[in-house]
Amino acid sequence: MRYQHYKGGIYEYLYDATLESDLTPMVVYRAANGTVWIRPKEVFHEIIEVDGKRMPRFAPMDEAG
Repeated sequence: MRYQHYKGGIYEYLYDATLESDLTPMVVYRAANGTVWIRPKEVFHEIIEVDGKRMPRFAPMDEAG
């Protein structure tokens, strides 16, 4: 599934993972340029505030279109 970061970048959600040191649930995702990133699952899915508006940090994109 693809997600759009609130700053505009498009990322592909690859899979869930677990951080070995403390068992934190993580998300593994890839940028359009091929760079692979990890982020705590809670942070990936959190709602943030930007210019007074609440929005998801990463919003799922419609795959049907």
